[in-house]
Amino acid sequence: MPTRPHPDDPASGDPGSSPNPWTTRSGRVVYDNPWISVREDQVIRPDGEPGVYGVVHFKNRAIGVLPVEQDGSIWLVGQHRYPLDAYSWEIPEGGGPLDETPEQAARRELVEETGLRADHLELIGTLHLSNSVSDEFGFIFRATGLVPGPSAPEGTERLAVRRVSWTEARAMLDRGEITDSLTVVALLREALRRAESSTGDGRLP
Repeated sequence: MPTRPHPDDPASGDPGSSPNPWTTRSGRVVYDNPWISVREDQVIRPDGEPGVYGVVHFKNRAIGVLPVEQDGSIWLVGQHRYPLDAYSWEIPEGGGPLDETPEQAARRELVEETGLRADHLELIGTLHLSNSVSDEFGFIFRATGLVPGPSAPEGTERLAVRRVSWTEARAMLDRGEITDSLTVVALLREALRRAESSTGDGRLP
């Protein structure tokens, strides 16, 4: 039966070299729709006791795009998020099917939600969005060389599109008005980028 490595074990300092302390005895899908499935596993926990673990499997990738204008301002999208029953300001984002590359999905989402087309996309981050309960994996892109055009939101989306200064975007984040994980990571990555650019040697000011 697997056990958790002892802290004094040299291998315990390298997560990649540690054995999986969980054992899966059985699993079954208890819910399924076109976007997600929920699996219930019977497991042996790291302490050796039996347990149950629910995992949400996402059938699309999470895609976020930070659109940055030449003057440093950015674009945000506002919408009501059904699971939270709350309004949320976010970067343009959505689901990327597995038969679409992350960059293709990013360009599509950017056009659909804002009408903007980007001359250049740069991958600035990848992340697991909630790794204790789901396998959802996300990609974040920085979009520049923006050209305006018509948007084409989905029927589930009633969007407000807003161009804000970088100062205002940071203030919204600091005030807790932005809580979406893709957006928080994108803005923090952008803040690091601008800090490194301003000092010239990679040091934070």
